[in-house]
Amino acid sequence: MNEGVIIKPLKKLQDERGFFMEVFRKDWAELFQEDEIHQANLSISYPNIIRAWHRHLRGQTDYFIVLRGALKICIYDDESKELTEIISTGETPRVVKVPGHFWHGFKVVGDTPAYLLYFVNKLYDYSKPDEERRPWDDPTLIPRSINGNQNDQRVGKIWDWNYPPHK
Repeated sequence: MNEGVIIKPLKKLQDERGFFMEVFRKDWAELFQEDEIHQANLSISYPNIIRAWHRHLRGQTDYFIVLRGALKICIYDDESKELTEIISTGETPRVVKVPGHFWHGFKVVGDTPAYLLYFVNKLYDYSKPDEERRPWDDPTLIPRSINGNQNDQRVGKIWDWNYPPHK
């Protein structure tokens, strides 16, 4: 996995009324480290939508929590050519820490919209956004390893968000 990417499982406390879940605690030092959260955002995306690629070069870190549906979250390092691929769902809640200097994005997988709640450690600056973009199908994005696996059959090929998972 790319250095600094952290996955923290969240606990659902369920009973006959529904469930309760903590999604943010200041004392989760192993997750937030020195970051202070400054903003929370909600994104809803429809099935098969791809929102990629972008990165933040002025220190923003994102903390993703899928509330409903399922996302394939990908994080790519231009230097090492390592791609981290994470499937996160509302059924198995967790926080995925995405250091902003890595290219990152996601694809909605499944047949329902995905609800993504995410926290960031920097306020969005409307006049000077901390965001650099590249196309979702950028032909120069070619991983040398995926989740540390150099034998993955997708290694050495242009990243394909639509590659069937069963192949």
